[in-house]
Amino acid sequence: MRPKHHTLTPQELEIMKLVWRRDSATVRDIYEALLERRKIAYTTVMTMMKILETKGYLKKSRQERAFLYRPTQPKHQVIRGMIREFIDRVFNGSAEPLLVHLVKARRIGEKDLQKIVRMVEESE
Repeated sequence: MRPKHHTLTPQELEIMKLVWRRDSATVRDIYEALLERRKIAYTTVMTMMKILETKGYLKKSRQERAFLYRPTQPKHQVIRGMIREFIDRVFNGSAEPLLVHLVKARRIGEKDLQKIVRMVEESE
């Protein structure tokens, strides 16, 4: 049996962000939100939400004539798992090369870097 992967596809993550923002949503809610950004089929959204339910990220309950989907995990927990999986896969479990890359690529500003240093010092 394959281990559960925490990483979501870009489309799955986009849907999850919308559900997290609302706390709960129907397929129609998500479809309409996505439709504001790009053309997408209702059936595609429905299929993606069913996949997210199968993967354990969403749970549904009957609300009148539609299903209401809720996240099974808070956003920070899912993101943490995705980051952990990425670091394991790409950097053999060490976050240091990732931080070095972000600093060298100027993806972390001086203010953020100082905040990280304070957080590290506080955790020691």
